[in-house]
Amino acid sequence: MSTQSDTGKKVTVRRLAEMKRAKEKIACLTAYDASFAQILEKSGVDVVLVGDSLGMVIQGEETTLPVSVEDMLYHTQCVARGLNKSLLITDMPFLSFTTVDEAVLNAGLFMKQGGAHMVKLEGGADQAETVAALSRNGIPVCAHLGLQPQYVHKIGGYLVQGREQAAADKMLDDALTLQHAGADMMLLECVPEVLASKITEALDIPVIGIGASADCDGQILVLYDILDISLGLRPKFSKNFMASANSIEEAIQHYVSAVEQGEFPAAEHVFK
Repeated sequence: MSTQSDTGKKVTVRRLAEMKRAKEKIACLTAYDASFAQILEKSGVDVVLVGDSLGMVIQGEETTLPVSVEDMLYHTQCVARGLNKSLLITDMPFLSFTTVDEAVLNAGLFMKQGGAHMVKLEGGADQAETVAALSRNGIPVCAHLGLQPQYVHKIGGYLVQGREQAAADKMLDDALTLQHAGADMMLLECVPEVLASKITEALDIPVIGIGASADCDGQILVLYDILDISLGLRPKFSKNFMASANSIEEAIQHYVSAVEQGEFPAAEHVFK
């Protein structure tokens, strides 16, 4: 089981960096309320993300775009009340960080009133100034590259990113730029396996994959997907962990164990 469960210590940015250096896999999941948050922590989940995916799995929207700052703050507060040890990340929702000042204001809200320990924002090197400003103000940042759901209409759908050489080179450059700007963690979504492995090797900060590579320093999935209760089809990169479990807690424990042992993701969950 995860380090936080064994030692009783809080998972921090520093601890996650230590886990990367020690090649200890980081198990992450989304949560949107206190009850699930408590079960995730008890089951050994290191990092809990209040994802703007709540727009789809909680609110029933077709995309994450309608999710507001108020929605994210409310659900962050709920999840924070269910956690004592796991590190809590909150997504910056669509159009909540269009300027540096706006980003600092909203991220500060998630930290001060919501109880988040880190914020996650989508975007490449163009977000370096924002990442730097957040970092200067004591706000840890998880950058998000690859498929960025907030850009779904711009890119024309939920498509794998970085298959062409030029796009792959740019993603690596963006990752290094964001790390240099002060990002403390990187999330890669729907990225070809080889590229995700290359980025993970190149960065000093932890890299978390979702539809990326087993070589990433950790993995994250949407909680409702692994419990097979999401609306619509389960993504290729996910897995129904309820299929071999007798309870929700057991399913989450199976997920954590599979990540820690390097058994998930398997070949069928990644992209070439």
